[in-house]
Amino acid sequence: MNTPQRTQRPRPRAAQFIKGVQRARARTRFVRVVARQLNQIAPGTLRVHTTPTTHNGRETRAVVLDAEAGALPTTAEQRRAAYGLLSRAFPEADWTRARTYDARTGGLTVDEPAAPADLGLDTAPEARQ
Repeated sequence: MNTPQRTQRPRPRAAQFIKGVQRARARTRFVRVVARQLNQIAPGTLRVHTTPTTHNGRETRAVVLDAEAGALPTTAEQRRAAYGLLSRAFPEADWTRARTYDARTGGLTVDEPAAPADLGLDTAPEARQ
């Protein structure tokens, strides 16, 4: 005869694993959706570079869409749409700094300017050693 038995509650590690899998799936979906939308804006887009600029005293943004072979020829509307998509997708990002979004990985990174070490432009003594 079947007797009702109480089932065990999930262990905390199992619950953490399930939550981790759910976050990973959501992240993967997010990356795919953004990549698909960027591809609709400008076919072949793999990376989007944004740089804050000033034009006639007004703050603007330079946006470059890259494909595998290099920069894509784009219109102002396409660049504006790509920046709008990314600024809505990453509202917490500091857009006053140059950034690059990689559509393959979903990574948004800060573009720090760097000079080759051979030029000796780095002023930190420990960097010259």
